[in-house]
Amino acid sequence: MAETAGVLEIVTVDSPKAAVLRRRAQPVRVVTRETQRLIDRMFATLHEARGLGLAAPQVGVSTRVIVSEFEGRRFALVDPEVLRRDGAEVVGTEACLSIPGLLGDVPRVSKVVVRARNRRNKFVTIEAHGMLARILQHEIDHLDGILFTDRVRDQHTLRRVEETAEVVSPE
Repeated sequence: MAETAGVLEIVTVDSPKAAVLRRRAQPVRVVTRETQRLIDRMFATLHEARGLGLAAPQVGVSTRVIVSEFEGRRFALVDPEVLRRDGAEVVGTEACLSIPGLLGDVPRVSKVVVRARNRRNKFVTIEAHGMLARILQHEIDHLDGILFTDRVRDQHTLRRVEETAEVVSPE
């Protein structure tokens, strides 16, 4: 995807910039106007890519910022940390904008409590269940250099999108 009108290029695993996907992203500490512009551009990129979540390393920026849009709610989280993981472990099919065309079955807990700062530099705590919990875990993994393929327990579950009509993606 080329950069146009606020939309950023998504770094894929086969890109020359792919190393950013495997590094631990740097903390932001204070939300600046530059951070807010990055958030706006990440939302534009997420919308164009038709994803549910996006982490800054996926657009080549090694900072701890994620955005998500799910069920009409938008989240911009800066320096997010999972405070608590609860609930049953549920295996769900995931995909990733940085690994186009690949799906895999990933176990994740069904509930997380995440603390972060929002775009106004105010602390927020989010208690997420189900798909939103999966999205947040997936995106926070990106900030730690972890891809969903690293979480797949049975590598035989990895498959190309063409092999299935059903796609449930946290991105």
